Amino acid sequence: MTTNALAGFTNRALRVATIGLLVVTLAACNLFSPPKIKEETIVPPESLYQAALNDMDAQRYQTAIKTLEKLDRQHPYSPYTEKSKLMQVYANYRIGKFEDATLAADRYLALYPSSKEVPYVLWLKGTASFAQIKDITRDQQLSQDAIDTYGLLISNYPKSEYAKDAQDKIKIAVDQLAGKEMSVGRYYLGNGQYLAGINRFRVVVEKYQTSTHIEEALYRLTEGYLALGLVGEAQTAAEVLGHNYPSSEWYKRAYELLGKQGLQPQMVAGNWIADTQKKR
Repeated sequence: MTTNALAGFTNRALRVATIGLLVVTLAACNLFSPPKIKEETIVPPESLYQAALNDMDAQRYQTAIKTLEKLDRQHPYSPYTEKSKLMQVYANYRIGKFEDATLAADRYLALYPSSKEVPYVLWLKGTASFAQIKDITRDQQLSQDAIDTYGLLISNYPKSEYAKDAQDKIKIAVDQLAGKEMSVGRYYLGNGQYLAGINRFRVVVEKYQTSTHIEEALYRLTEGYLALGLVGEAQTAAEVLGHNYPSSEWYKRAYELLGKQGLQPQMVAGNWIADTQKKR
């Protein structure tokens, strides 16, 4: 091969190598460069709101929520935004996404504290907690959350159409809290931890007097105090039980329990149960 031919071959090889390197470099740039974000088409707020309404009417709540979130994102200052946030509370509640419903309710209440829809949003928030209440062997924080929210509704909007339902649900939630105390108290009593059990039953008598557990709580106090030899407290607990619930099966059991030790129910002054009755 001549010198000129060799030089020509070398130049062609260099050009090919350079082109190859350029192709690889461009490919690497494309590989590591961020993908292009597809711009979201802006839709008028009234169109998005109507589309969400249509989905709600058809019970397509998940689709409605996405549309409402799009409305909030594209038109944060639109007159439709408040309605959108209200509908998100309801839609999440309807499909059982109770935690999302609670968060949506909190957002609405923070942004529109003077809205005429506040009683309704409080009711939805309280009912979202109420719907998640577990059996009495489990943690009862959701019961307390429901009571707190319903209480806020009743105290601030006593004439609201939702106040009566809130009151009814509070009674059930309170019964759950009392039931939890009873469950723990029975466990302690059954294991000979009488004082720990008494403390739980005392909570029921002092805080949850309207619950369905009050009769048994007074009987368990009679039982626990007798086990500790605190006769006056046991007699007083039984007396209060008999005075308020004379036909109760729990009173019959308390009366018989005292009778086995030659005692009878009577109000003995100087203990917390007697003091509690004076305050009623």
